[in-house]
Amino acid sequence: MPAGLTQERKFRNGTFAVWPRSCYLPHRMETPPPIINDQPPVPAPAPGGKEERQWIVALHASALIGFIIPVGNIIAPLVIWLLKKPEFPTLDPIGRAVLNFQISWTIWMIVSIVIAAVGSCLIVPIFLPIGLWIAWLVFVILGSVKASNGEDYKYPLTIKML
Repeated sequence: MPAGLTQERKFRNGTFAVWPRSCYLPHRMETPPPIINDQPPVPAPAPGGKEERQWIVALHASALIGFIIPVGNIIAPLVIWLLKKPEFPTLDPIGRAVLNFQISWTIWMIVSIVIAAVGSCLIVPIFLPIGLWIAWLVFVILGSVKASNGEDYKYPLTIKML
């Protein structure tokens, strides 16, 4: 082997079987695939068509029945989910997510009401249930709007039960 050969020349001449891992040669890396366009990817349309999307929106928005019927925020999505999941298979995971959200937030509301009752002499605990109720309303509306646009929506502060 001639004196003064660099490691790269030794590799190219075949004296090294594998290129040493300690060396970093950016020109030896493969180039990334070309970018076809600079636009963000378009979301795929909701599977199943318009009727399925309508049922998904109804599943999200049905929680608002809780304003009229106590625990209606859980019962209404449960009924829609149980009746329509055999007809629309993609409704099953969405229904589970909606029910998990509604059950979780019902638990959070009960806990916040207990905290407000125990700490009723303080101002902050009294406004806790009101703040949670407003956040719940915003999240239900956001979920309904995202569903009508054919997008998935992951509800925050949800305990996975189903």
